[in-house]
Amino acid sequence: MNVIWARSVASLLLIVVVGVGLGMTLGPLVAMGFVAVALVAQVIFNTFHTQRLWQLLEAPVYGEVPSAPGIWGEIYYRLHKLAKRWHSQVRQVEQQHSRFIQAIQASPYGVVMLDDHNQIEWSNAIAESHFWLDAKRDLRQHITHLVRQPDFVRYLNLQRYDEDLHMRGMGENRQNVIAVQAFPYGDNRKLILTQDITELERTDAMRRDFVANVSHELKTPLTVLSGFLETMRELPLSEADRNRYLDIMAQQGARMQVIVNDLLALAKLEGDAKPPVEHMLDMKHVLSQLHDDALGLSSGKHTIEMQADPALTVVGAENELVSALGNLVSNAIRYTPEGGKVIIKWRDAGDAAVFSVADTGIGIPLEHIPRLTERFYRVDRSRSRDTGGTGLGLAIVKHVLQRHDAILQVKSEEGRGSEFSVRFPAARTVRNQPVVTATAKVG
Repeated sequence: MNVIWARSVASLLLIVVVGVGLGMTLGPLVAMGFVAVALVAQVIFNTFHTQRLWQLLEAPVYGEVPSAPGIWGEIYYRLHKLAKRWHSQVRQVEQQHSRFIQAIQASPYGVVMLDDHNQIEWSNAIAESHFWLDAKRDLRQHITHLVRQPDFVRYLNLQRYDEDLHMRGMGENRQNVIAVQAFPYGDNRKLILTQDITELERTDAMRRDFVANVSHELKTPLTVLSGFLETMRELPLSEADRNRYLDIMAQQGARMQVIVNDLLALAKLEGDAKPPVEHMLDMKHVLSQLHDDALGLSSGKHTIEMQADPALTVVGAENELVSALGNLVSNAIRYTPEGGKVIIKWRDAGDAAVFSVADTGIGIPLEHIPRLTERFYRVDRSRSRDTGGTGLGLAIVKHVLQRHDAILQVKSEEGRGSEFSVRFPAARTVRNQPVVTATAKVG
C-alpha cells in the first residue's frame, strides 16, 4: 500500500475512532454529527487543494509550491522535487543549445537552415555576410526572394546537392567568391553551408599562372637549344658559325640555370618561416658591397648616389638581406635609361630603419604595383627579358623581408621613376656608433 492510500485510510480510521468515542460518551447523535462534519470538512479540504493543484498545473511558476498538512503536503513536496528536476534538465538543454549556437557562430562556414518551403529558419553571422541577410528581419522569408542569383535559384530547384555551387560577386564588397552546398535533412528541410573561397580561387589562379609562366620561360631557351643542336648536327658549319651558335646556346643554358636557381631559392625561402642564422650585420660593409655592385652593373652609364648612416644596422641573415637589397639596386639600374640617376639611402626613420632605392627610370603604371611581387609577374615581358630579369626577383625579395619582419613599399609614376623602400621594425635595428653620413657619386 502506497503512502497516499495509507494516509487516506489512517485519516478515515481516525474519524471513525473519534466518532465511536463520542458515541460512547455523548451519544450516537453527537457521534454521527461529528462524523458528518469531519467528512464534509475533509471533502472541502480536498476540493480546495484539488482546485489549487489544478491552478498550479495550468500556470506553473518554478519555486512557488504551496505548503499544506497531510497528504497534500506530500503531494506538493513531490511536485516541487519533480519541477526542480525538470528545471535542471531544461537548464542543461538550454546551455547545450547555447554552446551549440556559439560553436556554429564561431565556425568559418556560413550556416542557413531552411524549412520545407525554403524559408529561412535560422542563419549564423557568416552566412549573413555572405548572402547579405539579417537573421531577425529575414526570418521566415523565402531565401530565393533575398538571394536572387539565377545560378542559386536553379541550384535549389534542380535539387542536385551532391556538388557545390560557386557564386561570384557575393559578400559585403560584392567581389568575393562563395562556395554553397545544400544538405537535405528531416522533413524536406535543408541545411545550406557557405564558405568564402576568394583567397583559394586567387591562389589556384596564381598556381596555374606559375605553371604556365615556368613552362613559358623554359620553353624559349629549350627551343633555341634544340634548334641549334639540330642545325649543328645536320648542317655543315664554318668555325665562326659554330662558335656563334655555341655562344647563343651557352647564353640560353645560363638563363635556364638562373631561372632554376631562383626557383630553388624561392622554394627554400617559402619553406622556412625564419632565417636560419641571425646576427648583427656589418652595415658599412653591406652598403659598400651594394655600391660596388651598382657601379659595376651601371658601367658608368648612370649617376649613382649613396646617402647612408653606417652606424645604423639590423639583425638578420646577411646573405639573404644582401641578395634582397641588391635585387632592388640592380632593378633600379636595369630599368633606368643611360644618363639617369639612382639614389640609395639607408636612414633612421624613428620607428623604423629604412633602406630605399630611387631612380629616374621608366616607372611603373599604378595598376601593376600590387602584383609586382608575384612570381614571374612582369609589367613588360619583352623589356624584362632584354634586361636579363627572370620575373622572380621581387618574389624572393618579398619572402626575405617577411622572414625579417620587414615590409616593402613602392612609389612610382610612369615615365618619372620609382622608389622601392624597405622598412625594418625598431625591434630589429641597432645603433652601434655615432652617426656618419657617407655619400658617393659617380657620373
